[in-house]
Amino acid sequence: MIQLPYIRYELSFPCVTTATSEGLLAYGGDLSPSRLLLAYRSGIFPWYNHDDPILWWSPDPRLVLYLDEFILRKSLKKRIKHFEIRYDTAFKEVMMECGSVPRDGQSGSWIIPEVIEGYSVLFDMGYAHSVEAWQDGKLVGGLYGVCIGKMFYGESMFAKVSDASKVAFANLVERLKKDGFKVIDCQISSPHLESLGARTISRDDFIKHLHDLIYEDFPLGHWT
Repeated sequence: MIQLPYIRYELSFPCVTTATSEGLLAYGGDLSPSRLLLAYRSGIFPWYNHDDPILWWSPDPRLVLYLDEFILRKSLKKRIKHFEIRYDTAFKEVMMECGSVPRDGQSGSWIIPEVIEGYSVLFDMGYAHSVEAWQDGKLVGGLYGVCIGKMFYGESMFAKVSDASKVAFANLVERLKKDGFKVIDCQISSPHLESLGARTISRDDFIKHLHDLIYEDFPLGHWT
């Protein structure tokens, strides 16, 4: 039985190199904005079932998408015109829709009310963002994530219409490239994201990217 570090009130995390082979680092703590921002700046993210304590992860290897390696297939390019893309107009709704689809290996969603509340505070602060695909005035797909400096951390996506989330993701990639971003954190292995060009790198390399990118100047605030 592995003894994981328990986080009480201190605003700190164990060194990521102490994580288990699956990437599990610690448990406990809270989802306050200061703790969430510290986690992301350290290469750590929360992921847990509704009946578990908060679990903190830093996997090795780490799935990332280098923006120059994004694969925009002809079939997807043709679908772009069928959607209207908006940013930051329905953040909570996007989170709730993402929460209706469990992650691989989970029986239920980790996007429970306390998680939505925690990330909504980051949204109000200008750190969290949603990318939304709309059709006929209805939200049909999208994703949300966290942005610190010029590092974007993708959290979750959903689609009610075929290719809706992929089109939203493609639009995000293009926007970030124009703003001088270089990489999106995709966290853990995903065939869906790997089909778009994402690949795994070592945790050490990922942390190096963080140190290079999170301190680059990029304005806070809602995206339009």
